[in-house]
Order: sequence, then C-alpha cells, then structure tokens
Amino acid sequence: MEKKKEMELINRGLSIEDLDHIRDEEEKNNMGLFFSLISDGEGKPYYFDAKIRKQIIRGEIKYALDSHISIADYFGFRRRGEKRINKFEYNPLWKTFLIDQLNTTNDSEQIKKFCERLDFKTIVPELIVKPITYPFRKNRKRIMKKDIQLLNKWASIRDSTWNPIWYLIENSVGKSVWESVENTIHILLWDSFGDSFSSEDSSGDLAWDLIKDSVRAYTVSFFKFPRRKNPCQSCADLWERGLLTSCDDGEIWRLHGGKRGEVLWKD
Repeated sequence: MEKKKEMELINRGLSIEDLDHIRDEEEKNNMGLFFSLISDGEGKPYYFDAKIRKQIIRGEIKYALDSHISIADYFGFRRRGEKRINKFEYNPLWKTFLIDQLNTTNDSEQIKKFCERLDFKTIVPELIVKPITYPFRKNRKRIMKKDIQLLNKWASIRDSTWNPIWYLIENSVGKSVWESVENTIHILLWDSFGDSFSSEDSSGDLAWDLIKDSVRAYTVSFFKFPRRKNPCQSCADLWERGLLTSCDDGEIWRLHGGKRGEVLWKD
C-alpha cells in the first residue's frame, strides 16, 4: 500500500492494525475492495456497472468483481499496456477515495469527484448506502420490553438464517461487496468494541466472537432485496437501538449497551 494511501486512512482515525487488515484484503485472491475503478489519465473512469457485475456473478463472462486487472482487461487496456491506466478505490460507506496506482497522468481529482457524485444504485442496486451506527454511543442504561421482544425473535431464527441469506447475497451482489461492507463495519467499530466491550463471562477475542452475529446481522441491513424481508432485521433493530446481542452456544443470551458495552440483561 502506498504511503499516501496509508496516511489518508490514518487521518481518518484508523490504526496500523486496521491498515494491515486492509492490506490482507487487497492481496486476497488478487482482488480489490468494493468499489474499484480505473482511469485513462484523462479523467475518464472505467468500472463494472450493475449490468456487467450481474454477468460476472452469473458466470457469463470470466472476470473478477472489483479487480483492477479484470476491469483493465474488459475495457481493452491490457492489450494496450497496463501502464496506461491509473487504479483507484472508493468506499461509499467510508466516503474514502484511495489512489492505488498512478501509472499515467494524475487525474485523481476528477475521478474522486466522479465517485462522490456516483449513484451506487447503478453499481449495486441492492446496496443501501447509509451512515454506520455506533451502538455504544447511544449509552443505553436499561432494557425495555421492546428490546426483549426483538431479542426473542432473533433468538428463534438465528440458527436457520445464515446459509440462505448468505447464498442470496453472494448470488446477488458478489462476495467482494459483502466483504467490503462487513469489513468497513468491523474496522470502524473494532476500537469501540475492543476497548469498551465488557462481558461477565468472556473478554478479548472471545468477546468479539460472541457478538460477531450482531455484526453480520447489521451488515445484512445494508442490503435490500425486492419481495423479500430481511430475516436479520430484529437483530439490526437492536443495534440501531444501541444494543448488541451475544450468546454462548445458544444457551445464555445477553444484551450489551452503555458506553462500555456492559451486560444490561442476561437470560
């Protein structure tokens, strides 16, 4: 990762550990993160829109989603020489524009403005671009009847939820989009979780493991599918209300809230 790219992320409050995590994601399977695009050095962006992305997901054309190499090949740049293109990434949830490589005239300001104005419904119609809620900032002090109702609903369907919802998302938007959204939530909230999360029965990595279903369920709330309700909505609603759920082997359920994520309810 280029030094300029690192400094831009650090200025947004991310740690060195966060940067290492992003590096790992960039190197995995030679794929970039959503949303990847290239330019010709003259301010013209090239990227996979919704139509092309669906063709890739259905296997009709053999390219990788959000891969700079795939985008360059699709639009004919690899035949003309990859050194003629610039590579960028833009995260619509972070609102962060990153320069991956400059191989020709620097047109990054033009491409950045393009990304900031881009309607991402034309890229991933199922994606909901919205602010990320930090549940512990709501500083909940007590549990209400509505919270218990939402928890009971989530507990009753959690075990049967993941396989069908993951299949739906992966076959609708692709793995790179899901992972970028989940990683964005994970990275932006990890300091809050890691520093303040408390549990009567766990700590550290185990504490994170206990609440990972809450993170995944909240991630699902960033996707909308016509004629289908979000099966994780009850857990996402608790998140929006300032509460995280945790569970030990389906037996002990907790609701965490307040500035330190303390256990406010347990059964």
